[in-house]
Amino acid sequence: LGGGCELALMCDIIIAADTAKFGQPEIKLGIIPGAGGTQRLPRAVGKAKAMDLVLTGRMMDAAEAERAGLVSRVVAADRLIDEALAAAAQIAEFSLPSVMMAKEAVNRAYESPLAEGMLFERRLFHALFATEDQKEGMAAFVEKRKPKFRHR
Repeated sequence: LGGGCELALMCDIIIAADTAKFGQPEIKLGIIPGAGGTQRLPRAVGKAKAMDLVLTGRMMDAAEAERAGLVSRVVAADRLIDEALAAAAQIAEFSLPSVMMAKEAVNRAYESPLAEGMLFERRLFHALFATEDQKEGMAAFVEKRKPKFRHR
């Protein structure tokens, strides 16, 4: 709630326990969200849902948060840590330059017109072809084996 929801909004991926609750209850204290909630929440869930949460201070459960696009997925509370660690481990297996550029490209989508974003994506895509990891990834695909990325 409040600051916790705003902290979650700063994350690239949000995996929520089925018991989680999300909201921006600051209005009940005579204030507004102060850590980016009024800016990040509409980008995640749209203006209508953000206005609902910010102006009423109501909470939404994990299922509603997933439907609204606030969270990536919902898992049983007793599986939350395992699921989060598995997702992190999977991402860590990939090429670091690819992961960094993928994050940068997706984040750019929220800050740029489509044509500019497409050009940015194309530049990153072509730049990755100059990496050792791209060559390893393609070779592993052709050879039907798991790639061994060296993050170069």
